[in-house]
Amino acid sequence: MLNTVAKDVEDVRSLVWFRNDLRFSDHTGLAKACQNSKRLFGIYCFDPKLFINNKLGFPKMNVYRAAFILESIKELKAELLKRNISLIVKIGEPNKVISEFIKDYKINSIYYQNEWTDEEISEEKALLNNISTDVEVQKYSDQFLYHPDDVDQSFVSDVFTTFRKYCEKNLVVRDIVEPTYSFSKENLINENQNNLPTLEDLGLNDFEMDSRTAFPFTGGCLSAKDRLNYYLWESKKVNFYKKTRNGLLGKDYSSKFSAWLANGSISSREIYWQIKNYEKDIMKNQSTYWMIFELIWRDFFKFISLKYDNKIFKIGGILDKDYTWSRDEDQFQNWIDGKTNEPFVNANMIELKSTGWMSNRGRQNVASFLSKELLIDWRWGASYFESMLIDYDVHSNYGNWMYVSGVGNDPRDRKFNIKFQADRYDPNNKFQNLWLQGKLFV
Repeated sequence: MLNTVAKDVEDVRSLVWFRNDLRFSDHTGLAKACQNSKRLFGIYCFDPKLFINNKLGFPKMNVYRAAFILESIKELKAELLKRNISLIVKIGEPNKVISEFIKDYKINSIYYQNEWTDEEISEEKALLNNISTDVEVQKYSDQFLYHPDDVDQSFVSDVFTTFRKYCEKNLVVRDIVEPTYSFSKENLINENQNNLPTLEDLGLNDFEMDSRTAFPFTGGCLSAKDRLNYYLWESKKVNFYKKTRNGLLGKDYSSKFSAWLANGSISSREIYWQIKNYEKDIMKNQSTYWMIFELIWRDFFKFISLKYDNKIFKIGGILDKDYTWSRDEDQFQNWIDGKTNEPFVNANMIELKSTGWMSNRGRQNVASFLSKELLIDWRWGASYFESMLIDYDVHSNYGNWMYVSGVGNDPRDRKFNIKFQADRYDPNNKFQNLWLQGKLFV
C-alpha cells in the first residue's frame, strides 16, 4: 500500500516525473511539489522501445515528434533552471531510470500526471513495483479542460453534442495553478550529469525541416505562449478561426495549438482563459467560441477513452463492429507514400511524410480513404499517425480514427467523397500542386 502520510517539509525530497506535461505554468504537480518540498527535482525519460520499428516498418515515435519534444524539454529545462530546479533527461526504461534516481537521491515523494491507457499504466505499475512503499505518490489530472473530478461519468455520452451541452451547462473550468518557487542553488544537480540527448542518441537521423511546411514552429512552453499571444492578441487571427480552420496552406489557417497541447507545453485551461479574456477585452464571436468548442472535442475523446478503456485500440472499436478488414501491405505502403489514385490523398500523405504535419481536413480525408475505400485495418493508419504526427495525442488520434472508420462516435458513419472534398477545399489545386510538384496523378 502506498504511503500517503504527510511529512515535515524540511524532510521532503520530491521528484516530478514529467510525461505529457512539459511546462512550468498551470502545473498542479509542480505547484504542490514546490509548496511541500525542501528539495525538488524533475525527470524525463525517453523509453528506447519508442524508437524501435514495429511490424509495419516504423517506430512509435519518429523524428518530427522527437525533435519537437526535445525542443520542449530544452525550454522546460531552462525555465526550471531559473528557479533552481534541475530537470534530469535520460534515455532508458522509466521504471529503471526513475527508481534508481529515487534511491540515489533519497526521494520520498513523487508527482506525476495520471494516465489510463494500457502502455502508460504498465509503465507506472513497473515503476511502483521498483520503488519503496514509503515513497509518497501524488498524481494529478492536468491534461483536461474540465477536470475529471468535476465530471459525472454517467453523463459522458457517446454523442459529442450531448457531452458538450452537459459540460457547457453544468461545469466550470478550474482556475490556472501557478507554482511558487523558493529553492536555492544548493538544490541543483551538477549540470555535467544533465545534458540533453540528441536525435542521433535516440537512434534517429537529424533533418532539415521542409520549407513548405504549414507548421514551422519549435517546441516548448515559451513557444506555446508566443503562439497563443500571436494568434489572439497580436494578429487577432482567432476572429476568423471558424472560417479558416479547414484550410490547407500556411501557418495561420488554424491555431496549431494541438502540438503544444499534445506534449503539455501548454494546458487547455491556459488557452481557455486567454480566449475568455480576449472575448471580454477585444471580441466575442462564433470563431472565439469555436476555439473552445474544439477544446471540448479534445476532452470528449479523453473521456471516451476513460469510459471504454482499451476498446479504443480494438479493431471493432467502442461499437464492437464486426467488419472485414484488409491487411494489404502494398496498398498500405502506397497510402503512406502518396501513391494512390487520389491526388488529394497523395498530397496530404506526402505532406505528413515530409513534415510531420497534416491539416484536420486532410486527416479526415486520408483516414476515410484508407478505411472506407481501401478497407484496410484502421489501426494501421492510427499507428502510422502515431509515428509521424508532431501533435500525436493517443486519445484524439484513436478517437478520431474510430470516428472516421465507422467504429466510434459518428452515429452517421459517413464516407468522404474525396474528389468533392478536393474541389471544395483546394479548388485551384494550390495545395496539391505544392506537394505533388505540379504533377497531379490520374
